[in-house]
Amino acid sequence: MSKNNRTQIAVYPGTFDPITNGHLDILTRAQKLFDQVIVAVAPNPKKTPLFPADERLAMAREATSGLPHVTVDLFDGLLVDYLEKKRAIAIIRGIRAFSDFELEFQMALMNRKLNPKIETLFLIPSEEYSYLTSTLIKEIAGYGGDIANFVPKGVLLRLQKRFQKGQK
Repeated sequence: MSKNNRTQIAVYPGTFDPITNGHLDILTRAQKLFDQVIVAVAPNPKKTPLFPADERLAMAREATSGLPHVTVDLFDGLLVDYLEKKRAIAIIRGIRAFSDFELEFQMALMNRKLNPKIETLFLIPSEEYSYLTSTLIKEIAGYGGDIANFVPKGVLLRLQKRFQKGQK
């Protein structure tokens, strides 16, 4: 992993609203490839998250506490600027289906144009998580469905509490 005594750092960016077992699967794979992986929780102004950024940050920290070499941080602005600041060399992105690829490919090419030193790695989740999205999790939880197998326990409890209050 380390090359010339330099720590190899990757960033796994996302809204993580909420973090799921699919995200953790990608992180488990990524941490085998890099010395450190930073989960970069983004506010994403295009989306209206269910959870505020500080709560998404807390959930991600709790969910990744057992993963060595994984840290969680909040970021805003251009991803390539964040990577430069953190001395990271790669962006990790999960690809569930071919439909994900088109947008991810465009973003990877733009990031490469903005900073040619940064690589984007696409990782494919385990088959059991290939259909899992945070949006789907929130929808099922909102209808009282069982999501226990799809999210970490802390996330499950927060979702149950959120939807029991009727705050959709």
